[in-house]
Amino acid sequence: MKAGSADRGKDGEGAVRLKRPWLALAVALLLAGCTAMSGTGGPTAAVFGTDQPQTAGPASVDSEENSRIVAAYGGIYHDTKVEQTLVPIVSRIVSASNRPDLSFHVTILNTPTVNAFALPGGFLYVTRGLLALANDSSEVAAVLAHEMGHIIGNHAAQREQKAREALIVGRAVGDVLQDDSSGQLALATSQRTLASFSRQQELEADAIGVGIIGKAGYDAFAAARFLTAMQNFSDFRSTGTVRDKQPDFLASHPSTPQRVQFAEQAARQFGAPGTGDAGRDAYLDGIDGMVFGDDPSQGFVRDRTFYHPALSIGFTVPVGFVIDNTSNAVLATGVDGTALRFDAVGLAVGTDLAEYLKSGWVNGLDESSVRSFSVNGLQAASAEAQAKGWFFQVAVIKGAGAATYRFIFANEARSDAFKQEAQATVDSFHSLNPDEVAGLKALHIHVVVAAAGDTETSLARRMRGVDRPEELFRVLNDLQPGAPIAVGTTLKIVDDR
Repeated sequence: MKAGSADRGKDGEGAVRLKRPWLALAVALLLAGCTAMSGTGGPTAAVFGTDQPQTAGPASVDSEENSRIVAAYGGIYHDTKVEQTLVPIVSRIVSASNRPDLSFHVTILNTPTVNAFALPGGFLYVTRGLLALANDSSEVAAVLAHEMGHIIGNHAAQREQKAREALIVGRAVGDVLQDDSSGQLALATSQRTLASFSRQQELEADAIGVGIIGKAGYDAFAAARFLTAMQNFSDFRSTGTVRDKQPDFLASHPSTPQRVQFAEQAARQFGAPGTGDAGRDAYLDGIDGMVFGDDPSQGFVRDRTFYHPALSIGFTVPVGFVIDNTSNAVLATGVDGTALRFDAVGLAVGTDLAEYLKSGWVNGLDESSVRSFSVNGLQAASAEAQAKGWFFQVAVIKGAGAATYRFIFANEARSDAFKQEAQATVDSFHSLNPDEVAGLKALHIHVVVAAAGDTETSLARRMRGVDRPEELFRVLNDLQPGAPIAVGTTLKIVDDR
């Protein structure tokens, strides 16, 4: 959560009315959910690190759209060493594609989220989190080539046409049929067709991407390998939390096993696994020292505690909760289905917190439950609410100046455990002292070389500031539990030095 991002007004982004979208966001899988639009460009090029998009021939990405994406993903990550590592990868796969005339502008987004996508004019976005998960140049090449595949395949225009057709079908059904159930069935059918069309596009982009990296001389099996790595990371992040309940047939992406099988089949035309160039050592050297996890400007997650040194605040979530720090809010989910959103709003100095809770931004508020109290010397107020089958525990705490911090807990069941989890989290909120602030340091990726006798356990002990270090060590290095580690193997660890 960025410092200085407090919403002003009484119905900010964190209002309870947004319950289902932010609950889904908190538990969504972190597989690369790419979007794509068509575009053309000029001479082959790869441009990095500009805050505004460059014109790439006759088409360029809308500056407002670019600004929205950059803001939503924590800004741009500027790191000359990392950018220079990506330049030859991009140039190599562009040259190997059937559209070497295209130009590409690559933006590294400053977020630990694992994602990549493309926009008009050859604009590619890749997150810092994805680069940290990759283990060699061929895996990054596979991701970028997949996104190029969306542009080369003109998928955006096709997708837009399908969406337009689905909208027309829905309107026609509503206008003509009196039977609402029949109309809903027809609309659902068109939606499934649209979702299936998107899955078809993803497989087509996979095929194009595998073909590009294979022709470029990279290991063509890198696409399947990295898809598996992303699934493993997703499983690591979602361990013990509730899953997205959206039916599989409405998912916009094919299942990971299906994509892995498809990618492996496409790669066989280039030989057996390991036939091509992986570029492991060069890539790992390029990301050695890269920031890992949350950027300092957005606060830190350490185990179950969120710290924000710039705001000098911190709080701890209950055992079993997993925290997801985004640019606009801190989200967390628990094993019992409880979801939490923590954010900030700007209120006038002297605003009564109990009256603020009653001011209309909380739907279904039980006014009789509103109470005022203090948390570690700070003014606070809390209340209960119920809306459309969801139960809420809401608390607000007065910070320095105009800042007011909000905790919004949601669960489909009201229970004593739900109330206790909410209260324990609120009670943990406190202002950081100077020593705590001074002790908070950003995490970084560090590349180490395995020595004789090293195991996943001994190497994971060198990790600091992360949850479940041994599991994370395996995920980051694409290792199976108990797998032997050869002397001289280059591996990634995470620490705060």
